[in-house]
Order: sequence, then C-alpha cells, then structure tokens
Amino acid sequence: MDRDLVIDVNSSGVDIALLEDKHLVELTKEKSNKKYSVGDVYLGKVRKLMPGLNAAFVNVGYEKDAFLHYLDLGPQVRSLIKYTRLASAGKISTLPLSEFRLEADIEKTGKISEVLSINQPILVQIAKEPISTKGPRISSEISFAGRYLVLVPLADRISVSQKIKSFDERKRLKRLIKSIKPNNFGVIVRTAAENKMVAELDSDLKELIEKWQSISKKLNKVEAPKKIVSELDRTSAMLRDHLNESFNNIHINDSALAEEVKTFIKHIAPEKVGIVKSYSGSKPIFEHFGIDKQIKNSFGKIVTIKSGVYLIIEHTEAMHTIDVNSGHRVNKDKNQESNSLEVNLEAATEIARQLRLRDIGGIIVVDFIDMTEAKHRRQLFLRLKEEMSRDKAKHIILHPSKFGLVQITRQRVRPAMKIEILEKCPVCDGTGESKPTVLIIDQIENNLQYLVQEQNEKKLSITAHPFLHAYLTRGLPSLRLKWMWHYKCRLNIKPSSSHHFLEYHFFNKNNDELKM
Repeated sequence: MDRDLVIDVNSSGVDIALLEDKHLVELTKEKSNKKYSVGDVYLGKVRKLMPGLNAAFVNVGYEKDAFLHYLDLGPQVRSLIKYTRLASAGKISTLPLSEFRLEADIEKTGKISEVLSINQPILVQIAKEPISTKGPRISSEISFAGRYLVLVPLADRISVSQKIKSFDERKRLKRLIKSIKPNNFGVIVRTAAENKMVAELDSDLKELIEKWQSISKKLNKVEAPKKIVSELDRTSAMLRDHLNESFNNIHINDSALAEEVKTFIKHIAPEKVGIVKSYSGSKPIFEHFGIDKQIKNSFGKIVTIKSGVYLIIEHTEAMHTIDVNSGHRVNKDKNQESNSLEVNLEAATEIARQLRLRDIGGIIVVDFIDMTEAKHRRQLFLRLKEEMSRDKAKHIILHPSKFGLVQITRQRVRPAMKIEILEKCPVCDGTGESKPTVLIIDQIENNLQYLVQEQNEKKLSITAHPFLHAYLTRGLPSLRLKWMWHYKCRLNIKPSSSHHFLEYHFFNKNNDELKM
C-alpha cells in the first residue's frame, strides 16, 4: 500500500493529510495557537474535590478546570506527589528515579479525598483535549511514547503489544527490556519493536528517560498551573507512529519545516530521509494532490460513494449515527439479499475511512440495509473489522443486530474533525443582497493601483477562482498584461478552485497576504 503524507503550512497553522493509495484517510488541522494537546504534562493545582463522582477538578490554566477521576490517578500517585514536592523544592536534581523510594500503591476502591486535598499541586498529563463545553480530561499516571517503547515512570511492569502474536518474540522482547530498564520505570513495548535489536530499543529508552529527567529540572520553584513538558507536535507524532509502515513520500510546502522533518527522520530512521520532498508548485499543495476535492466530497452530512451508494452522517449529543442508502444501485441480475450485501460491503469500507478521516469518537451506530441471512451479516462484520484494523484508535465493533444495526465505540481524545463544505452564495456573500458583478474588475484594478502607487508594492500575486483567472489572463493583450504595462509592476495571477466565483486575494513578493 502506498502511503503519502502531505503537509500544508498556512497562516492559521499546519494541515496534515495522510493518503493511502491516493485516498485521503486522515486529516489533522494543527492550529498555531493551540495550547492543550494530548500528552502535554502540566503542574496543576487541585481546585475542587467531588466525592460523589470520586473525582477532582484541577486547574491547569484552561478556562474550564480539567477532570481527574480516581481511576486515572495511577497506583503510584503518592510517589508522584512526593517526587513533585521534592523536585519543586530543588531537592531531587541529584537523585535518579531508580534510587527513589516508592510509596505504597493506593487502593483500587479508595476515595479521592484520601489522596488529594484542595490547593495541592499535582503533576498531570492531558489524556483528552477540551471537547465542546468540557475541559481537558487528565491522568496522573504519566507516560511518554517513543518509536518502539512507551515509558511509564513510577511503575515496574513490562508489557508487550497484543498485536505481536509470536510467543517467542514476546518473550525475547520482555527479556531485552528487563536487561536495559532501570528500576522504578515501567515499559510498554509497541508493535513497531517487533524484530528490533537491543541497541535500537536501548536508544529509544534512553531518550524517553531523558524526557522524564527534564521534568525534575523544570519543576524547580515553579508555581501551578504551568506546562512542564510538551508532547511532539502532530506532524512529528504522526511521523513517529506511521513511519514504521510503508511511507513513500512526505510533501511539504514550507522549506523550514521540511528541514525540521528531515532532521527528525534522520534521528529516528536515517534510511528514509530521501522521502521528504519540498513542494514549490504554483498551485496550493492540497489542490495539486487532489486533497481539496476529496475534502469537499468527504465532509458534510451526505457522503456519496462512486457507485451511487451514499451515507448520511449525523451527530447528536450522545452519539454519531450513520445511515446507509443504496441510491439507484440495483443489479437486476441479483436478488434483493445479494444487492443489500454488495451495498453494505461497499459502505463498510467508506465508513471505516470516514471514522478515521473525521476522527469520530464515542458511540457510533450504523444502520446498514437489512439482510436476512446470518452468513451475510457475518461477512459484513468481518469486512468492517478488516477495514478498521488500520485504525490506530482503540475501537470495539459489535456484530450486526437482526435490525441491521452495528454499534461501534471508538477512542475519542480530540474533538471530531468538522469542516464546512457549503460555500456562501458568490453573488450575495450570504447577506441576501447582491453586489454588482460588473464592478469586480474595476474593484481589482483599484486595489492594484493602491498597492502599487500608495504602498510601493512592485511585485504582486493574485489568487482567484479559475473563471475569474481565465477572464484576467486570456487574450492578447490580456487585462493582466495591460495592468503590468500601465502600473509598471510584476503581476502573477494564479487559479484556485477553493475560492468562490468572485473571490480574490492579493499577496506580496514574500507570499504574505495583503488585506484589502
């Protein structure tokens, strides 16, 4: 399977698209001002104890307090509190964790008021980003993910990913980790570690231990709430998690980020540095790779599949619902049961892609077309399971009910991706009042004249809808050439299918947008 990563650096942040065989399967939008990401470690302060919920609300600097349940404290939370207290006082910088004396585990059925008190500082990690009206969900069982291993400080267990099936390989990995792991550290062996040598595992482990050790230095005389350690940005995290598989190309439209990614890859997989390619084409990078068109077709309430089958995806407060419709897909040579099976199997493939693409989590109920035969329902379940096997998020799929309903639960750690694909009316801009379109050319020329004569911009670019671009650039002499001669400037006009019919934007020689 061909895998390509396309990274679009823009003014609002970084957009990351993962393509499998040219089909868009994951889309991440990382805002440049985003403060709370899964994996970030904070020194928080207990604001409120809720005995009825057996939970606490912790101030980590977000507008809404973070939620910490007793079950998310971790068995060694008392050791963590003690370590945090000593590190904050500057008394632990010379004491490695392997020599730290651990406290007794807390009881599994205990009360949160027995462990925490109001205004107490506590080290926590973001487990779920703020979603809707809720603050972050946090855990005090800190962990750091590497390429091959996950490090869990203040623990002593070694576990191996269940996806590694070979008993001998699991035994070998456990033996290797036991030989290199310091005391008071737990390790979870990731699937990517299969068949890896001890040197690679040891290198990954040392980096993760250094990350933990940096916490004790940063905790010195810090007042809560305060971010202590940041997780990798989504670009690096996606590279770390996906680079283990068949990655063919990484296309980036920003040379600085391309160099950063090369440096990162050189560190974790030197043999793959050549797959990073800097994109400098005239079209926007998402448009060049056909991603914009796929986004327009894949988001929204109704998603149409090529054969005419379509899905209706809706979100309620409690769950997501997906309805499968056959459209005009009817094969006269087959009976209703066979037609239903074909439609359902095709829909299952698209549903698995949609869950990854939109990062839909929580409870999902899918209403497939009814099938009377049990073997066909079994076949549908296996297809859905197979298609979902590539999904990194934890999920559970239940067998289809006799009503054709399939229930899915999928891990939710971030808000579901929601992109508005309906465009404003190009005539009225959503106001219900139309602007005289005959004046659009005069408007562009007036703005051009102002930028050249008043702002001394001698090299400009305009992005416009392809229809408007064609009007401005075709003919001899074209309007573009006339303007260049008249205003003595260099002018480049680029088509952009993502623009509305009458939409245009000016850019200077540094490719910075000029607001008009």
